[in-house]
Amino acid sequence: MSVKINKLKITLGEKTLADISLRVESALGLVGASGSGKTLTLKALLDLLPRSMSVEKDIDASFAFERGKSVAFIPQNPFTALSPMSKIKDQFYVKKNRAADLLEQTGLGAWALDRFPSELSGGQLQRVICAIALASEPKLLLLDEPTTALDKESKDMILALFVAIRQSGVELLFVSHDFASVAAVSDAIAVIDQGRIIEFGSTREILSAPKTEQTKKLIESGFENREFRQ
Repeated sequence: MSVKINKLKITLGEKTLADISLRVESALGLVGASGSGKTLTLKALLDLLPRSMSVEKDIDASFAFERGKSVAFIPQNPFTALSPMSKIKDQFYVKKNRAADLLEQTGLGAWALDRFPSELSGGQLQRVICAIALASEPKLLLLDEPTTALDKESKDMILALFVAIRQSGVELLFVSHDFASVAAVSDAIAVIDQGRIIEFGSTREILSAPKTEQTKKLIESGFENREFRQ
C-alpha cells in the first residue's frame, strides 16, 4: 500500500503557504522547523484548515482516503483529544472487549478502561490515543509531533509502538521537528521549509549526507545528547 500526494497546494489570498508532493510508503517522516509548513500540511490532508485558506489536493492512494476510516490521526497533545469527564472505556467507539484488546496491543492494558484521563500519564494517554486510532483499522496513520510532550522513557516506548504499528502494515506519516524520533521510525524523510520540500531521501541517506544547511541544523539539534537507534 502507498499514498501518493501528487499535489497539495495551500493558499491564503494571493499568498502560497505550501506547495508540495509526497509519496508515503511504509513510514515517511516530514521534518521541519517551527513555521516550516509541516503541521499546515497535515491539517490540509485532514481537512482541518479554516475556510479562509484554499486547498488544492490530488491524492492517489491504494485505498479510499477517508478521515476516520482508512485514515487516522495521532495529535501532539493527547490531553486535548479526550474528554476529561469520561472514562477511557467511554471514549472508544467499539465494544469493551475490542477496546481492551487494543489497549493490550499498545502495551497499556485493559485496566486503563476504568480510569479517567487525569489518572494517566502523558505516555499512557498517548497509548490510549493510539488504541482509539487503531480501532478504525486505518491504512494510514498521521502523526503530529506525537512525542514532543513526553519524557525520554515514555518517548522510547511510543516510538517502539509506532515501529510495531508500521510493521503490522499500517502506513505512517510522521510529522515532527525532532529528527531523532522521526529517524527511529521512518524509512524515508522529507525536509520541509517555507512550505516546500527541500530534501528527500532514505533515512540513511539524509542522515549520512544532508544536502542543505537547514537539514544539517535540524539533524544536529535533533540528535544532541541522543542516540540514533536502527
